[in-house]
Order: sequence, then structure tokens, then C-alpha cells
Amino acid sequence: MIDDNDDDDFLSSPDAVDPNAIVDGAAADSADSDQERLQGLPRLLRYAMLAKDNVDDSVTHRLSAEIDELCPNLPENAGWTATQNSETGFALAGALDRLAVFRDLPSLRSLSDCVRLLTLTLPCDAERFGAYRRVARAMILAFRQIEASLDDNRCAELERIVYGFAALPAAIAANDSACSWPAISNATHFGEQLARHRVRAAVARTAQSVRRQIERQTEAARSKDTTSIEDTAADPTASEPVARNHVIVARIDQKELKNLKFIEPFRHVINRALPLVETPALDRVRTTLAAEFPYAVDVVDFALTDLIGRPTIQLRPVLLVGEPGGGKSRFARRLGEVLGVAIWRTDASQSDGNVFAGTERRWNSTEPCHPLLAIARGGIANPIVLIDEIEKAATRTDNGRLWDCLLGLLETETCARYPDPALQTPLDLSHVSYVATANTLNPLPSPLLDRWRVIAFPKPTLDDLDALLPGLIEAIAVDRGVDGRWIAPLGTHERAAITAAWRGGSIRRLRRILESILQLRERAASRH
Repeated sequence: MIDDNDDDDFLSSPDAVDPNAIVDGAAADSADSDQERLQGLPRLLRYAMLAKDNVDDSVTHRLSAEIDELCPNLPENAGWTATQNSETGFALAGALDRLAVFRDLPSLRSLSDCVRLLTLTLPCDAERFGAYRRVARAMILAFRQIEASLDDNRCAELERIVYGFAALPAAIAANDSACSWPAISNATHFGEQLARHRVRAAVARTAQSVRRQIERQTEAARSKDTTSIEDTAADPTASEPVARNHVIVARIDQKELKNLKFIEPFRHVINRALPLVETPALDRVRTTLAAEFPYAVDVVDFALTDLIGRPTIQLRPVLLVGEPGGGKSRFARRLGEVLGVAIWRTDASQSDGNVFAGTERRWNSTEPCHPLLAIARGGIANPIVLIDEIEKAATRTDNGRLWDCLLGLLETETCARYPDPALQTPLDLSHVSYVATANTLNPLPSPLLDRWRVIAFPKPTLDDLDALLPGLIEAIAVDRGVDGRWIAPLGTHERAAITAAWRGGSIRRLRRILESILQLRERAASRH
């Protein structure tokens, strides 16, 4: 029971609270004009969005300032601002609840819920569980009221926060840890885990459904296709039936083919229907790549999105941008290996346009374009061409710039009829995928950048060490020509030495550290 004396403790002036400010959210609105993702959200959800990454002083000071404008000179607010902990936070929340009752301003309860949101910690004891349940229920109700007016991306982000926050106390027992940590900072991570497998299953089902639909459409279109009389007369090979998921990349008259001396290394891909590697189960591909590159899961999803619903592998041009040593080139290589397609690597700093695009037939060094070489090496029509450090390509135009010749190869319309200067016949290179790496985008011209899907490639942290070590050990074993199982697992002291020397960042440096430790191990073994 609360008596009248308590009322005097909470309000020194009858005008301390402005009801209009509470309704309108006037100066205390936590959604800045430049933060469109927060606009239109209830106050509790806005603070959840602000605090999900890190509960720091800026968020709590922001809420404190909002409370001070609506409830000036509130002692509990001053105490929470000076000392931010559970005791002062719950004291302020209780004061706001009582003030909402005394002044008949239920909207003040949203402020008290926001204070609890920033104050609640985990593990959650029985005493605080009631407050936790109240905040979780308020967040769920607020989300349900507005979800119909939001787009899918904002709904997905809020869903992870709201339901992740609500489920955390059940997952974290009171005796799980001696220390306490902000609950809201882990809500998104836990919410992601709650729906992860359902999302993957939905993506896989959608991909299978779309793939079957495309296959049915392709079969129906193929049954209706007929070869025109003109095409048959001009190109006898056009009348030959092409198997499903196969394509003829190059067509050359047999008489002319006999006169081309440089054609021998590529003869097996001329006038022949080459297979297109079919898209494997994307959930398995994602699981494999995410295990090897846990710090770049967003990049994995970004790259694999193109393959959803496609019967055969074909990626739109992807440009991976990040600091040296982050594993961009290795990711591109592993992407091709896991998908089961051949990889052709070109070092941009050592290549010019004339070489990559193909050289004229009149030169002694006549050679087809690199995409056809990739097709010939892999024996498939849809290899991946990797262009490493594309920003370091030569800028002189004497021998043609690599950047310029890529413009035509990256366009679907032109690459389907690419005029190869060596073979002097149009090539169908429309199924070739291109992945490039770069340390920076600065030197790249705009026409080239417009043709790439650009994504930042992050660097690993110490938390990713356990996932990185097996792959590096296997790579070292391959370089040595031995089976990876011959290299014994790292001991406790060896792993501690790696942890002390590598705190995250360059994978190249991590590999050098690992190689040094393995060498020390071998020297010690030889002495004994």
C-alpha cells in the first residue's frame, strides 16, 4: 500500500510531467532523424535496437536524459546516472511505475520497462525473473502491434531481438556463471539460433521447388525448339542434339579446325557439348564454408544467394574487398571446391588485357581468352575464374588493360557471343562465373565497379582460432606432401603459444606461427 507521503517524494512540482511530451515523444524521442530503422517503433523496441550490440553509457545516458525531460529532478534518475547498476536501475524503474500510478500516466511505464531492459543481467535469479518476464511480454506485445506495418527485413531483425530476449532466462540457468552480463546484448545472437535451422530448411525447400519448376520449364521449352534451316546450313554442328545441362561453347568448321596448329590443347572443347555442373545441396555447402570461415558467414550467404533455384552453378560477378591476409583468395578457392567446379586463378598484377582476353591469331604466342582456358582445363562450361588483387592490374594501355577487357566478359549480353581473337569465332562464355579480390576499391573505375557485386570480407578474430587451425594444418600437410592425419593435434602448450602470438587478423601470419610451432615440435622429436 502506498500512502500520500510517498507522493511527495516523487514529485516536487505539479508541472514536472508534461503529458503531451509522453504522447508525442517530443524532444525525448530516441529515434534520430538519420536512423530510419528506428523510426515508427515503440520506445521499448527502439531502445532494444540501440542496446542489442552493446549496452554502453551513450544508450543509458540517452534514456536518462529522456526521463529527466519528462520527469525533472527525479532523485532515482540522478542516482542511476551517477551509478549504473542493478540496484539503482530497479529503484528508478520502481519510481517511474509509482509515478505513473500517482499521476495517471500509464505511458511512463514504457520508460520503466526501458530502464529494466538496460538493467537486467544474466544469469537471472528468481528475484529478478518477474521483472524479466514483464519486459519480455511488453516487447512481444509491442512487436505484434506493429509487425504488419514493417517490411520483412525489419521484422526479422526485431524478431531475433524480441524472442531471443524472451528465451534467454530459460537457456541460462542462475548458476551458469558467477559473473553477470547484460541480457539484451545477447538477445540477437540467441534469437538467431532459435530460427537458424528453420530458415535453412525453408531456403532448401524453396531452392528445390524453384529448381524443379525451372527444370520443367526448360524441358517444355526444349521440346518446342526446332533448328532453323539457315542455321543448319551455316553450322552443321547446330543440328546435333545437346544433352540436358550441357552447352556447346565453341563451334568451328572442321576444315578450318585442321589448319589451326595452336588448337591442340583446346580441341577437346571445340564443337562439343560440355557439361554444366549442377547446383549441389546448398545447406551442406553453407555448413562446410561456415565451419571453415566462421567470421565470414555473411559473405557465404551473400555468395550462395545466387544459386537458390538454379539447376546449374552460375554466380553473378562477386568482388571480395578486405585487408590483406583475411583469407579472401582461400575463400574463393574453397567456394569453387565445395561447389565442385574448376577454378582458374589469374594474378591481376601480372596480367594484361591482351593476355586475358586472348591474343590475335597472327602472333606466335596466339592463345584463346582465359575463360576458355578455364573451360578447357576443367572440362566443364561453368568454371569459376578468380582474379586476385584486381586493383593492382596495370593501368597502361599499351597492351590493353585488364579492367577494360573485363567489361565485355562480365556482361551477359556480350559474353554469350564473345569474339575470341585467336579462334575468330563467337564463344558462349555466359556460364562462366567470376570472383575477384581487392584490398581497396580506390583505383577501380566506375564502369568496372558497376558490374560487380561488392561485399566486405572481414578478418578473423581469436574466437575463430579453433575453426581455422584444422584447415591450416591440412594445407601445411598438402604442401609437405603428407596425409594430414600424420600431424598430431596441437597440445595445450602449443595452442597457448599460438594464442599468445596471434590475437586475430592475418591468416598468413597465423599460418607462419603454426608452421614455426610444428618445426619446433619436429626438432624436439629428432633430439629424442
